[in-house]
Amino acid sequence: MRSNRAALRAGVSMAATLPMLAGALALGIPAAQAADTPARDTLAGTKPTWATTKADKGATADSAQVSARVYLAGRDARGLAAYARAVSDPHSAAYGKYLGAKQAQARFGATKAQVAAVKKWLASAGLKVTGVTRHYVSVTGDVAAAEKAFGTQLHNYAKGGHTYRAPAKAASAPAALDGAVLTVTGLDNAPHKASSKDQLPPPDAVFKNSGPFSSYYGSNIATTLPDAYGTKIPYAVKGYTGKQLRAAYGAGSYTGKGVRIAITDAYASPTIAFDAATYAKKHGDAAWRTGQLTQVLPKNYTKTEECGAAGWYGEETLDVEAVHAVAPAADVTYVGAASCYDDDLLDSLSKVVDNHLADLVSNSWGDIEANQTPDLAAAYDQVFQFGAVEGIGFYFSSGDNGDEVANTGTKQVDTPANSAWVTAVGGTSLAVGKNDAYLWETGWGTEKASLSADGKSWTGFPGAFTSGAGGGTSKTVAEPYYQKGVVPDALAQANGAAGNRVVPDIAAIADPNTGFKVGQTQTFADGSQQYSEYRIGGTSLAAPVIAAVQALATEARGGKAIGFANPAIYAKAGSRVYHDVTDNPTGSGLAVARVDFVNGVDAADGLATSVRSLGKDSSLSAVKGYDDVTGVGSPAKGYVESWRR
Repeated sequence: MRSNRAALRAGVSMAATLPMLAGALALGIPAAQAADTPARDTLAGTKPTWATTKADKGATADSAQVSARVYLAGRDARGLAAYARAVSDPHSAAYGKYLGAKQAQARFGATKAQVAAVKKWLASAGLKVTGVTRHYVSVTGDVAAAEKAFGTQLHNYAKGGHTYRAPAKAASAPAALDGAVLTVTGLDNAPHKASSKDQLPPPDAVFKNSGPFSSYYGSNIATTLPDAYGTKIPYAVKGYTGKQLRAAYGAGSYTGKGVRIAITDAYASPTIAFDAATYAKKHGDAAWRTGQLTQVLPKNYTKTEECGAAGWYGEETLDVEAVHAVAPAADVTYVGAASCYDDDLLDSLSKVVDNHLADLVSNSWGDIEANQTPDLAAAYDQVFQFGAVEGIGFYFSSGDNGDEVANTGTKQVDTPANSAWVTAVGGTSLAVGKNDAYLWETGWGTEKASLSADGKSWTGFPGAFTSGAGGGTSKTVAEPYYQKGVVPDALAQANGAAGNRVVPDIAAIADPNTGFKVGQTQTFADGSQQYSEYRIGGTSLAAPVIAAVQALATEARGGKAIGFANPAIYAKAGSRVYHDVTDNPTGSGLAVARVDFVNGVDAADGLATSVRSLGKDSSLSAVKGYDDVTGVGSPAKGYVESWRR
């Protein structure tokens, strides 16, 4: 499972916005008057692509209200990026020389003068400043004031059967601000506003897995079902435990002691403390210490129906329980966003950085790259860069729809996993055998075929693609230096000779057919809320697993923070510290049998039996060496110790 903002958040599409050219002579304005017109800097990417001439329904009423955020560029954006690179590169003399949160802000954050100038500009246009943080100035006001401030008219546009407001051209800021403004968000209002009085709903309806199961890979062979790939196949595992995952990824005696892990998602499960404690007790994980699990939550939640708030409870539960299962001594801080919108998710990430709440941050959410705009990408990257200079690493799930063609019709990667400043975590199908022995992994990609009516064959075997690890080549992010020489040119240059970022960087268990068991309070048919367990997967599992493994590695190096890990991860590429994951690790096709409740709860409506082929990730392939399904591979025995200095 992976929370996807594509259907959950206000997304503005990628815009190729051109700066407006003021034609003084064409307008018949005297040159002296043209010279007196204050110059302005265009804020690229602030006009959504759906705001077309054809869709234009006319000007928005001047009295309509606007709420916006003006993100601050800081005093030295280039210096921030350069220092973030230097402290993250093992070959740099500055490697590991991190700054404290206050030091980073003093060196690279916005100055008081810049903030004052931005506030004065906004107020002079008639906007009311409603908040100021280290990263942005928030404002409200009517459309007329917003148009005056940002140098663009706001029009109404038809979009998907609805009408929304958006800038008629890219917004701009006075050039006199000297680049103090990074971008502005909120000038468009798609999809619609939400009330701050929204309350969190109860947990989603109960979900259960049917049996039969395997307790470890291959422990229970489906002898009465048809063959697949010329042999009898095992039933899917009931769900691996922390003990099995720790063995698979070479945890050894490390527990993450002294390391802090943050988890960001939207909203907050009202039963997380009980669920996490119950799960740990039932599966032999270390009991949670008092204060080991903390939450940092907003005062109010918004857009709960639009974002499917209850669906995020399972996300938080998976992340918290997976992290603790692999790194049982690490301190965990859950930072919940007020909604699934970018501004709120950015707030959560900023809380981690501004207060240095953790050494590692696991993030199991994302969207398709086509929905990411340059302005928002810059806002995210700024937070990631501040994290890097402080020694904080961000780990993002790469997606659950393979190359995204089946999901969107277009081959693309996911974001923010596409950022060159985060570690994108891909997914595998994992086989852990008897006595917790690591058997093999393959790239996560599933094809499904159902049992025929007579029970003698698999209909249309191997069936259609259902899900798989996200990956591929970005269309918008340039190839980062650390990927050069490791990522094949055929991948890096898939969208242009100059080369682009390829996703993912590293991988871990994700396939729900070889997934993780999770425990959560859910709503049953009689309306009661009870703790129950089920198997789950997705790169939402891979991200917290890798974050937990990195916590073990941090402990192995005496508690010295790893920070942004990609340069070091790629420096180890091709070595024995990785499992080099391929689609065909055993030399023959791989599959498991699954039996599911038709209604997802019990056998009242019957059972559905299917075969799930493994290593079939859309058009993506896990091959020897780096690939766009599993990156450099998954952690092997010796990986944790390789971080010791």
